[in-house]
Amino acid sequence: MIHPFRFGVQLDNPLPGSTWTETVREVESLGYSTAFVPDHFDEGLGPLAAMAAAIAVTDTLRVGALVLDTDYRHPAVVARELATIDMLSEGRLEVGLGAGWKATDYRHSGIPMDRPGIRVDRMIEHATILRRLFTEESVSFSGEHYTITDLPGTPKPFSPDGPPFLIGGGAPRVLRFAGSFADIVGINPSIHSGEVDQAAAQDGMPDRIDQKVGWVAEGAEARKDSKSFQDLEINAWLAAAQITDDRDSVAVLLAELFGVSPEAGLSSPMALVGSESQVTEDLQHRRERWGYSYPVIPGAEARNFAPLVASLTGT
Repeated sequence: MIHPFRFGVQLDNPLPGSTWTETVREVESLGYSTAFVPDHFDEGLGPLAAMAAAIAVTDTLRVGALVLDTDYRHPAVVARELATIDMLSEGRLEVGLGAGWKATDYRHSGIPMDRPGIRVDRMIEHATILRRLFTEESVSFSGEHYTITDLPGTPKPFSPDGPPFLIGGGAPRVLRFAGSFADIVGINPSIHSGEVDQAAAQDGMPDRIDQKVGWVAEGAEARKDSKSFQDLEINAWLAAAQITDDRDSVAVLLAELFGVSPEAGLSSPMALVGSESQVTEDLQHRRERWGYSYPVIPGAEARNFAPLVASLTGT
């Protein structure tokens, strides 16, 4: 199954010269499907409040966090806030979750940064509780990290099945879980060091993405619903995106960032650089090879990519 293209935009802040209200209305008018907000203490708006404000002033724009760090909030609290946003927006929420990666978030906040395996355990429990609270009248859960007893799932989301889940990550266990659980999977580099460095960038090269897609497919074989791997929507967070007729010069800069050749840097699905026709060709190739149909454009480039969004959305 080939999914039609749709585009998200990551808004760390309002667009230049605009308020938040003006920004989300503008990206809606430009044809973007979803406005995503980050969940880091040193950048952007508070994600829950920003999503709620966005749905209050738009009509069709979807909202989500890319992604909520499950270490920062208890799932019983998050479930109520997210269900409220979904209900009030009449189903325009996407629930983005991750296990946390940015070391400075933990260091500056004082929240303990446990080893990756524990963080992933917590994220899996968190996601499981959220979905049950969205879809069941009352939830009891006893796990390693959370214990919930006869908790009513109120309010309920707009749809009886609840909002779609987006699970993002780059390591085997997270991606297998995403394949088994999520509706949308963000296949990203694995950031072992806690910061975006050359090792993380090199983990976004094509041969690594091949392997990551395989982990998602393995997870999908264990799904308990009727979905298969082909039903999953694959999301691409773009570290670098630019519409330009000077692709070669930008490729040199990417090579320095990634620690690879310019050709290899351009081949990573975490970068999208070139003329509109070149970028269109790259997107079509990546969808055929890996299934990527849901790119997320950096907010600073949202206006520049608008013609491409208009021409490719739905195709």
